[in-house]
Amino acid sequence: MADPIHQFQIVKIVDLPDATLPVLGTVDFAITNSHIAMTVAFGMVVLFLSLVTANAQVVPGRLQAAGETLFGMIDNLAESIIGHEGKTLFPFIFTVFTFILAMNLLGLFLSFTATSQLAVTATFALLTIGLVLVIGFAKHGLGFFKLFVPSGVPLPLLPVIVLIEFVSFLLRPVTLALRLFGNMLGGHVALKVFAGFIVSLGALAAGGGLGYLGIPGAALSLSMVVGLTALEFLVAFLQAFVFAVLTCIYLNDVVNLGHGH
Repeated sequence: MADPIHQFQIVKIVDLPDATLPVLGTVDFAITNSHIAMTVAFGMVVLFLSLVTANAQVVPGRLQAAGETLFGMIDNLAESIIGHEGKTLFPFIFTVFTFILAMNLLGLFLSFTATSQLAVTATFALLTIGLVLVIGFAKHGLGFFKLFVPSGVPLPLLPVIVLIEFVSFLLRPVTLALRLFGNMLGGHVALKVFAGFIVSLGALAAGGGLGYLGIPGAALSLSMVVGLTALEFLVAFLQAFVFAVLTCIYLNDVVNLGHGH
């Protein structure tokens, strides 16, 4: 049975010369399957949104309706969690959501899923937390540190609570990255394992004799693959949506620091 982890390996498609950059040191500029998957996903998003807006009608067609549904869903999400300033932050949230969704869905049709790479999910997490820090210090200055001091906490407990809040903040990018990475990795491994069972048991049945006993197992594995594939489509959307929700929550903490919206 094929190695279920092989599908996550980075493979060089076009090998380019390395370059030495300041601070970064030697950088490999080779084009890999990860680069291609992310580029195709980016192109899918741009093409989809271009088609949605190219011939916008008062009465939308199916494609325009799908685009407006995604747009409205994230717009409502940002405004309901962040408030009025959610409109300003909407472009970032919508970009992250659509890009992750495109990479998740593309991975169901290709043999490589970009969001199954921790480096990719960690980059999105660091971008999100980086924006949180920039907004926090730009808007509140040193008052940003009030984020770690909840109101109404008894003075004796304050040092412990501040430490817990600070550690919790530091873990946010870790949990953002690991949640998306783990869900995409686990689902694709399960699909690969059951698909391998189909091939192995089918080959056993092809040998005849007692090998025919492998047919029920192959049929059961096939049904699991069909079910898991349907589930993976749902997970692909949910993980992108959860990432967008958590992004809104983290941004709300600094946009509306110390008060609600």
